[in-house]
Amino acid sequence: MNDYPKTRALMARGSEFLGSDWAILCGAMSWVSERNLVSAISNAGGFGVIACGAMTPDLLDAEIAGTKALTGKPFGVNLITMHPQLFDLIEICGRHGVGHVVLAGGIPPKGSIEALKDAGARVICIPPTLALAKKYLRSGADALVIEGMEAGGHIGPVSTSVLAQEILPELAADHLVFVAGGIGRGEAIAGYLEMGACGVQLGTRFACASESIAHPDFKKAFFRASARDAVTSVQVDPRLPVIPVRALKNKGTDEFTAKQIEVAKLLDAGEIEMGEAQLQIEHFWAGALRRAVIDGDVENGSLMAGQSVGMVSAEEPVGEIIATLLGECEAALEKR
Repeated sequence: MNDYPKTRALMARGSEFLGSDWAILCGAMSWVSERNLVSAISNAGGFGVIACGAMTPDLLDAEIAGTKALTGKPFGVNLITMHPQLFDLIEICGRHGVGHVVLAGGIPPKGSIEALKDAGARVICIPPTLALAKKYLRSGADALVIEGMEAGGHIGPVSTSVLAQEILPELAADHLVFVAGGIGRGEAIAGYLEMGACGVQLGTRFACASESIAHPDFKKAFFRASARDAVTSVQVDPRLPVIPVRALKNKGTDEFTAKQIEVAKLLDAGEIEMGEAQLQIEHFWAGALRRAVIDGDVENGSLMAGQSVGMVSAEEPVGEIIATLLGECEAALEKR
């Protein structure tokens, strides 16, 4: 068996940190990154991450327990910083002895990083800029994922290639930095590893794995799509700071525009506060995603996908996806 020695050497720091064979994280995709896909990725040598999303503490409790029943390998949990019960979710992670927690969706609230570390977890943050990357590290983050706007789901405004050039030369020698966003092949992984990344994170590439519970129609939509079909949502009202979302264009994309107008009017009328407005938007996405992923409503649901969707053309087992990526990465490194 090919042990991919060059790849293994460049991923060594990331693999050691995660406790996995390979420093390949699965991006947390709501409704998709659940116990079946997460355990399959960890069992195949990668690092699965449960997408907590809008889950209640009880649901997260059950999901972690369900994942533990399917794998003895390490896996992580992704928590959204604006979740109203964030500290209860942190407590659940601590009770289960979850070793790694990703804080996503905004600046971690006061005390959250400390609470996670007190619970024995290593904390991974997702900075959109070099300044915030440094701030998170000062605040106690153990590792960073820099994710470019090519990614699926909630995104920032800067591309992966630019973020990597800004952040890796400054921080990668002394800190653990994973790269994410638009990665669909091993050659790209090789490039980021050579720039100093300790590993990578992929979401879209795993969304249609055989072990993913996503509806067959959701997967077919991915197989049909090209890179240019994965578009970002439009922000209707500048006062409503909605994080843009990248998804395949359909009726659901238009429904989100309508939802923003509706929420902005409630905000104008003083009927809701800004925090509640943002939560309503989050709940819209949770519902729209569920319709697509679970129910297979690919017209009205949200088909969150990164631009690498054009490289997803068939359903494959997670083990084969990881082996393909490692083979491509190793071949690229050998050619150097």
